[in-house]
Amino acid sequence: MLTKFETKSNRVKGLSFHPKRPWILASLHSGVIQLWDYRMGTLIDRFDEHEGPVRGVHFHKSQPLFVSGGDDYKIKVWNYKLRRCLFTLLGHLDYIRTVQFHHESPWIVSASDDQTIRIWNWQSRACVSVLTGHNHYVMCALFHPKEDLVVSASLDQTVRVWDIGALKKKSVTPSSDESLRIPQLQLQMNADLFGGGDAIVKYVLESHDRGVNWAAFHPSLPLIVSGADDRQIKLWRYNESKAWEVDSLRGHANNVSCVMFHSRQDLIVSNSEDKSIRVWDMTKRLCVHTFRREHDRFWVLTAHPEVNLLAAGHDSGMIVFKLERERPAFACQGTQIFYVRDRYLRVLDTATQRDVALVPVRRGGLVGSNNGPKALSYNPAESCVLVSSDLEGGSFELYNVPKEPIRSDVPECKRGLGSCAVFIARNRFAALDRPTNTIHIRNLQNEITKKVPAPLPGTDAIFYAGTGMLLCRSEDKLVLFDVQQRSVTAEVSSPPVKYVVWNTDMSQVALLSKHAVVVAGKKLQDAATVHETMRVKSAVWDDTGVLVYSTLNHIKYCLPNGDSGVIRTLDAPLYLTKLNGTLLHALDREGKARQMQIDPSEYVFKLALFQRRFEVVVAMVKSGALKGAAIIGYLQQKGFPEVALHFVKDPRIRFQLAVQCGNIEVALQSAQELDERLTWERLGVEALRQGNHQVAEFSYQRVRAFDRLAFLYLASGNQEKLGKVARLAASRGDFNGRLQAAMYQGDILELICVLEETGQLPLAYVAAATHGLKTVASRLAAQIMASNGNATPTKLPAISAKAELLRVPEPLLHEDNWPLLTITKGFFEALASGGASGKAGGGVDGKVAGGVGGGSAAGKSGGAMSAAGAARPAAAA
Repeated sequence: MLTKFETKSNRVKGLSFHPKRPWILASLHSGVIQLWDYRMGTLIDRFDEHEGPVRGVHFHKSQPLFVSGGDDYKIKVWNYKLRRCLFTLLGHLDYIRTVQFHHESPWIVSASDDQTIRIWNWQSRACVSVLTGHNHYVMCALFHPKEDLVVSASLDQTVRVWDIGALKKKSVTPSSDESLRIPQLQLQMNADLFGGGDAIVKYVLESHDRGVNWAAFHPSLPLIVSGADDRQIKLWRYNESKAWEVDSLRGHANNVSCVMFHSRQDLIVSNSEDKSIRVWDMTKRLCVHTFRREHDRFWVLTAHPEVNLLAAGHDSGMIVFKLERERPAFACQGTQIFYVRDRYLRVLDTATQRDVALVPVRRGGLVGSNNGPKALSYNPAESCVLVSSDLEGGSFELYNVPKEPIRSDVPECKRGLGSCAVFIARNRFAALDRPTNTIHIRNLQNEITKKVPAPLPGTDAIFYAGTGMLLCRSEDKLVLFDVQQRSVTAEVSSPPVKYVVWNTDMSQVALLSKHAVVVAGKKLQDAATVHETMRVKSAVWDDTGVLVYSTLNHIKYCLPNGDSGVIRTLDAPLYLTKLNGTLLHALDREGKARQMQIDPSEYVFKLALFQRRFEVVVAMVKSGALKGAAIIGYLQQKGFPEVALHFVKDPRIRFQLAVQCGNIEVALQSAQELDERLTWERLGVEALRQGNHQVAEFSYQRVRAFDRLAFLYLASGNQEKLGKVARLAASRGDFNGRLQAAMYQGDILELICVLEETGQLPLAYVAAATHGLKTVASRLAAQIMASNGNATPTKLPAISAKAELLRVPEPLLHEDNWPLLTITKGFFEALASGGASGKAGGGVDGKVAGGVGGGSAAGKSGGAMSAAGAARPAAAA
């Protein structure tokens, strides 16, 4: 028994799997209904409108509905998409034990402690039939999956089978005669009081000595199974006229709470208040497996309608489990895939698609015991196959693979005890003896030729690692072991490894664990790990050195550096066997061969980037094979923003990428499309960083950043444009701008004028006196003295003898742009900016045609500056 998911909660009394999604409903004794995702192990939602325990719950087959019934005598129908109760059905007079939707009709069947079974139409929200006859609590009532039958179990020690065919006909062909309406209403009232005639008792099964807790139909055969407080499970058969007991199964030590048929195998599964789940072989009537809990009694069982999963509710939660591993045992060699299906060793040739059953394989113990073939190892030199299983604590069988199929039911093979049997040479194979922690080396006659102590204490698995080499696993460590030298040559830490996959030339290995994939070199070097939330199932290597692996619901890839991504989603798990270009071969859980096409473009592109094969990258960019935000984010993360430019049409993202990679030309194009203040400011900063003052000038002109323009013209020595900035400041009445421009130009008279106009007379006097303008200084001194009126005369500011005149610095260079920062332009940037033209409206031409603008300051009063272009980066290689 393989536990897939487990919860801790109050006592679980009702369970139901969703038919399509990986969801399960659990109704609790506390009155809460929980909706779980059993794959992810997360609680999706909870519903708590019932007052008291909720004993029954069931999903609808196709609608987003589920029904629940509880100790508050209420049946509630819920919509899980709307996350609320749609309506409540009232009519029962005591606790409701089970509820179930019909698979076709709009019906719900409910069983209650009021000794009745009711069938409801959930569309009309009315009770359409009341089934009476039991004289004690009705513990269970279920529809037949195909026929018009209902089975019920009661504490009156009987199981009853009800024929609801008349109800089905009545619902399909309603009467159109108005004269019959009143008699029908009268019949409906009588049905509510005394039980209707639409459902009649077909069989009453009496053999249990105590109250019966559960009864269920077989999905396809005329069989019924029941479990009772007499600790027995009884198997019944029925035909058109009668029903009879077939056999009794004994083994439980307390009341049997629930029992059911397995949907895919000849098994009966039961649970009990003796804290155990038991699996019974239906043909041999034997218990083949028992799963026990220490402190929790089991109350309910349910099976998934599509997938091979079961769930059981107990005192402190629930478990989701399956009885056997569904992974087929397989091994690949060239174009051949050897695998086990339906107790036969088969070979599939992927080139010709010829699938042949070669030899029958011994069945691994009783059905349901999880002892089937677990792994395969193929020896192409001697045409032998080793089949390993967990039978008898670990065993193997050695088969000679014939050229033609053998039609014998008794396979000729050599058997032995030992786990994880694998070939390590042409005529030798190794098997692990766990009790003694020893590796046995055997020849093809199954004779032990050597015993080698395992390299790790508690070694629990071995894997093939080349001729004479093994990978040995112990807890969270894996070591590379040389069998001949008896030495460890390498080791790696990883989660417990379940499967090992080598590439064709044995230069790379993938270590698959439950939720992780480790990719490493031949000596376990350069290990990179990918963690998964879903279970990892299988993997194959692509010819390019990329690992393609499958999880429960995805096919993914992993690069040698650990980068991973999704190739496609899966409806059901697949076990990958071989990858030929874009054709992926796999086996499903039934062991059937599958093929599918995959698109490798994304991982081929990323691998080319990783290996710096840029000619492949450019070819794929030009072909337009890749799209999506994920590629852009990946390129940014890996430091290739110039490549990401090829996948982006949105100007905002293009601008950010261009700035990141220093591509001023593309950044300018994008900024013109966006025409936003923040974008122009950022472009100006980046242009100055590169020394491209012409693009910076154009950016500042667009946002009218006159202070920045003035400083830029000062630094570049452009006195003409600096004068235009001053005239524009005067026309706008911008005193700060005039003062800044006057200082940058060294125009002392303009400086004194601005200070005087703004009332800064002392500062104006100091400026005039310092620069030797005696007439102006005298006039300003008189104004300062007069401004104080009749009060004490104001003392004039002192003029420092060490004062120096303000001189405008001379620029070192007079060029189009400064060669301050070299931006190397690779072929990616050249490709991205290849369509740029020479105008600011469409590109870059290397010159600024207009500057701040021609004409006088008055002519530009309140006007904007203009520029026709901008420059390219200083040094483009």
